[in-house]
Amino acid sequence: MCRIFGHFDSQATVHELRTVAALQRHGGPDAQYITTGETWGLGNNRLAIMDLDGGDQPYVLDGIVVVFNGEIYNHHELRRMLTARGHRFPDLCDGSILPALYAEYGTAFTEHLDGMYAVAVVDLRGEPKLVLATDDMGMKPLYYHWNAAERHLYFASELPALLSFRAVQARAWEPGLDAYLATKTPFSEQTMFDGIQVLPPAATAEVTRGNGLRVRIRDTSVPPADPGPEEAAERVRELLREEVHRLTRADVPVCAITSGGLDSSLVTALAAERVGDLHSFNIAYRGTWPADERGFAQEVATRHGTHHHQVEIDPADFPDLLSDVVWHLGQPNADPITLSTYALFRAVHRAGFKVAVTGDAADELFGGYDRIKAALKAGAGHDWVPAYVRALAAVPRERRLGLYSDDYRHFITAHGTAEDHLAQALTSSPHDRLTAITGVEIGRRLPAYHLRRVDHLSMASSVEVRLPFCQPALVRYARSLPAALKVEGDHVKKVLYAAAGGLLPDSVLNRPKQPFTLPITAMLSDGQRLMEFARDMLAPARLRRHGRLDPDAVQALLRTQSTTPTDASALAVWSLLIHELWLDQFHAATPRNRHEVLA
Repeated sequence: MCRIFGHFDSQATVHELRTVAALQRHGGPDAQYITTGETWGLGNNRLAIMDLDGGDQPYVLDGIVVVFNGEIYNHHELRRMLTARGHRFPDLCDGSILPALYAEYGTAFTEHLDGMYAVAVVDLRGEPKLVLATDDMGMKPLYYHWNAAERHLYFASELPALLSFRAVQARAWEPGLDAYLATKTPFSEQTMFDGIQVLPPAATAEVTRGNGLRVRIRDTSVPPADPGPEEAAERVRELLREEVHRLTRADVPVCAITSGGLDSSLVTALAAERVGDLHSFNIAYRGTWPADERGFAQEVATRHGTHHHQVEIDPADFPDLLSDVVWHLGQPNADPITLSTYALFRAVHRAGFKVAVTGDAADELFGGYDRIKAALKAGAGHDWVPAYVRALAAVPRERRLGLYSDDYRHFITAHGTAEDHLAQALTSSPHDRLTAITGVEIGRRLPAYHLRRVDHLSMASSVEVRLPFCQPALVRYARSLPAALKVEGDHVKKVLYAAAGGLLPDSVLNRPKQPFTLPITAMLSDGQRLMEFARDMLAPARLRRHGRLDPDAVQALLRTQSTTPTDASALAVWSLLIHELWLDQFHAATPRNRHEVLA
């Protein structure tokens, strides 16, 4: 596991590359490598997980130079195949097979990879070419700035590092505030910074001076299957067990994250089958707060004999943690779970672990969200679309338009809101309802909102997260299943609950679903430090600097949360607070004239 960075067909000093490396060192503290050519440079920071004495990057073979972030779980099989074809390798690290694989298959090399990865290849055979590639689910983000006029490209695993290249400017993307509030973080390839994109899942990008930048998305569609309920449950259990067991292999200690819900508890149970004296981690908040899950996590730990760590954080410390959270994310994410995620992996690191397995992505694969259930229960036609899209928002359309300044409201209504674009994609989809929804949940929301959060906030503490539910074999099988095996009436994740039968305590299997997040409605109340911090950050003088928000409307929102607190107003306050922190940290310049931007 590493952090990677570089530039192509451009000029960047070694000092710039060292600065980029320094800003990503938390994600790879064990070694740092930089190699440069006349008009290109590649580098990485290494977090040593496999073959601790090997793994020196870049990997080089006859004019092919590679840096790599992630884990290739089928590297042993690939090494045997490539050895039979005459290739030799300097070590047993998973990434060392990549130059030979690229030499054999060119840009189609990704079709042979099973794992999570972001790869950068400089091919110097003939006309120099840069190839960037991401895994099918987008588990390892890769951000880039492409200057089409000059044919220059810069890339990095994290946004603060990318912004340290002198040619990359921190300019706010003008529709970004609305996109963020509509979906908790921008779903598209566009980031909150103008001119900075993120490579989508299953992408291969090629850059040459002659052809510029070309991005190809690999086909990850699967044919439908129609197994019986028992057959499907058995197959899901078999695939998940295989993936969990495979993902707990490492040359460093591996632990499990146990929230107390179905998904993480099931992964913990299966990990305990293979890892002796497995350590499990759960996070909670000091004091008495709603929706505390520590009891369920402890039950799972007791049943499967894990060495359980109960992590507690003090809500009084949240303002001090938030700046670090926003910095490592690089752009706003409105879900309060970000703070929990950061604190949890900080504790995992302090306990001496470099690898953690989690239950992330099961809800997206198996229809675990209430918004999916509601959409499937709705009547015929597309009447379900507005409610589904609204459920994704941090602040619903009507409320946030009321929070905007007149100028910004005019810009957004003329430009089109993020809901408009998402609703159009759903209503024009040729697929059945669940397939269309799954396309949004897995193809757009999961990588943008969920996987980048997990990646950045775990690697902030030098912890690699492995995601069994994101493994290709399990993803393909889950996506092939009919809707009735996932959601039926009020029952969600039917096949996954059936697969978990006998592995988990009844209390976990029968409990109602609840989100793993902060109880911010209670914490954003008078007398709590978090509320005072929000008032300071959302003071009228601050908001007037950027001109997007109406200071009077925001003050009214704060009064509402103070006098008649609700989950909706609390999330709105939290979301605006996070956005203001982001603007403060990154000094993201805004356009002087929105009408010029619109034109």
